[in-house]
Parts: sequence; C-alpha cells; structure tokens
Amino acid sequence: MKISFVIPVFNEAESLQILYQEIIENIVNYDYEIIFIDDGSIDNSFEVLNNLAHTDNNLKIIKFRRNFGKSAALYFGFQYCTGDIVFTMDADLQDNPQEIPTFIEKINLGWDLVTGWKKKRKDPISKTLPSKFFNFITSKTFNLKLHDYNCGFKAYKREVINELDIYGEMHRYIPALAIAKGFSVTEIEVNHRERRFGKSKFGFERYLRGFLDLMTVKLVTTFNRSPLYLFGGIGTIISGLGIFIALYLTIMRFMKLIYLTNRPLLFLSILLIIVGLQFISIGLIGELLVNQSRKLNNNNTVSIKSLINFKTKV
Repeated sequence: MKISFVIPVFNEAESLQILYQEIIENIVNYDYEIIFIDDGSIDNSFEVLNNLAHTDNNLKIIKFRRNFGKSAALYFGFQYCTGDIVFTMDADLQDNPQEIPTFIEKINLGWDLVTGWKKKRKDPISKTLPSKFFNFITSKTFNLKLHDYNCGFKAYKREVINELDIYGEMHRYIPALAIAKGFSVTEIEVNHRERRFGKSKFGFERYLRGFLDLMTVKLVTTFNRSPLYLFGGIGTIISGLGIFIALYLTIMRFMKLIYLTNRPLLFLSILLIIVGLQFISIGLIGELLVNQSRKLNNNNTVSIKSLINFKTKV
C-alpha cells in the first residue's frame, strides 16, 4: 500500500524541514510520496523544498507562479499523487503527523474519508468562534454532523479524490462533496498544536468567499440533476404570493371597497408575478441544459461501448 501526502505551502519556510522529518518518522513501514505545492510563496519555501527533494526521490514539488489558494493547490496535488491512501495536511506544523497511523486504521476499517477534529484548538478566539458558527451552519445545510469541516488534516481513499472537483473555497466542504458522491465519511479527534512560526495566511474575506461557496456546493450537490426543483419552487412561491395579492385586490375592487388607482400593492403583485416567472424560466433553462448534458454523456457511453465491441470482435 502506497501513501501520498498532498501539502499546500505558502510562506512556511521555517516549518518545512521539521514537518518532513515528522512525516518520515511516522511512515517507516510504508511506501510513500510527499507532494508539496508551493502556492506562490514569497519567502524561501521553494529553496527549502528543493533542497529536501535532492535528498529524497519520493518528494515532489509543484510551484505556482502566484498565490491561487488552497483549493487550487489541493486540486493539482490530487492530479499528480499516486497513492492508495492520500493525506492532506497544513504546512504550519499545527497538524501532528503522529496521528497518521490512526487515520490509516480508520481507512482500513472501511471508511472512504477520515477528517480530523481539532477538539482542543490552539488558535485565538477570532478564529475559533467564527469556525464554530461555520461548522454549525454547514452541518445543518448538508445534514452531515461534523465538528470540524475545515480541518486540513484528512485521509482519503484513492477513489474519493478521483471524484472530487474543487475550486474557489470548496476545500472547506470536501466532506459534503464526498457524501454527495456516495462515499462514507467519519472524523477523529486530532492533536492540534500551536503555531510555531509565522502567522495565519487567512483573512476575514475568506468567510465571505466561504459563504458563497456554501451556496454553490449546496446547489451542485442537491439540485444538479433537477435545477427546476430549486428555481421552480422559489418562483412558484413568489408568483403565488403575487397572484394572491392580485386576487385580493380584484375581489375588493368588485365589492367597491377600494379603488386600484395609485395602489402600491397592485404594482407589488405584478412585480412578484414577473419575478416568480423569471425564476421558473431559469429552472426550465437549467433542466434543458442538464438534459442536453445527459444526452451527450449517453452518446459518449454508446460510442465507447461500440469501440470496445469492435475491438473485441477484431
């Protein structure tokens, strides 16, 4: 069994040598590879990694021209790794490699993805409090109870990473993406250590991006096969409210209790009906696109099957 480590790096030069040694000490009985993704570091992280690579042929380096973010780093690391079990870790030494055997044990028990839970988190309250709120909202949104969605310390079976397509800030929602693909997910408590060097590279803007990606992930995991259920449902509610207001005004007018001249409620009902119909139209367009995509996939499948049959006959 081969183990791969995919580790994004951004200005962590002081930590890399220590992290490498700690990983090696905890995988002495395994075939391994370690892939560091230098995400546009402006310190000497790449030089440190390059020196390590000269001493270990199992160490690989991917260097970005600029900082593209953690999701991009993980995506490209997943493309190049070859292990049967794939670990992701942060490069700041807060993840403890001594936990690696526990992750492997869980994978061997049959779990597809094992994610860490920093139960005793060694971070300031400015990070821990928003994180608790984020985990609560995410758990409710995806109906998947995890204490720590955003823990970077994870272990995956090979087939899981083959199915993942992450971008933006979607690395925060990898467990939800895995569940949507039918994989099993569990979590284990991990020893979270204090940061020894440097400072956190994430600012407040990540919460805004994370919220937007939360909506994206919910859309692609729940309504990707039938977008009309989402947009049509919203449109029906909005248009229904507009129609109800219009009927109320019509009845009141016929009873001569009110006049419709300069009635703002009339304009509101018209607006609601139009907006609702637009939502329904978006849902129908989405259904057409999904249906066309299914036809293309079916045609490709038929073509592949025909090619296989042809080659078999030959």
